[in-house]
Amino acid sequence: MIVEKQFISAEAFYDIIQRPEHADRRVELVEGEIVDMPLPNPIHAAVLTSLSTALNVFVKLQGQGRVLTGDVAFILEQNPEGRDTLRGLDIAYISTERLPGSLPRKPLLVAPELAVEVISLSNKAEDIEKKTQQLLKAGTALIWIVYPDLQSVAVHTSDTAVRLSQSDMLTGGEVLPNFAIPVREIFADA
Repeated sequence: MIVEKQFISAEAFYDIIQRPEHADRRVELVEGEIVDMPLPNPIHAAVLTSLSTALNVFVKLQGQGRVLTGDVAFILEQNPEGRDTLRGLDIAYISTERLPGSLPRKPLLVAPELAVEVISLSNKAEDIEKKTQQLLKAGTALIWIVYPDLQSVAVHTSDTAVRLSQSDMLTGGEVLPNFAIPVREIFADA
């Protein structure tokens, strides 16, 4: 007897993770399957704090959107077979144009303009590549993959992928014009 695999939709996933038995779990939905996410380590948290603080200060001064942290959930793909993808992002920037008004209590149905992932030892290269492609396909214009152990940042757009080192400047490109931070500053507290 062949058992057909059942996939979970984004809506069903959100209902599942709201239950008390899932309160202490960190999970994502990848192509209809629930994937456990390990807790971040202190270095990850320090890098996340440094970069999110710089971004948040800049965005608030510009008054042009919101910076969200803490694995905020974005529905990146929905399809009729239920193989939906809902991903959490370490940091996300979303403009006021893309998300006018107040934030919803449910996962966002619009991709952020900027997505940031801080890499931990538990991250797998294949999953980070898949997540990057899913974000780009969903409409994210700029992705920063931050590598604390290497003290470098990979910058992805739909056209390019560039690796920056400590001597380089990380910029917001067309997404956040005039935002810039020395790469070494991101890792100063780690």
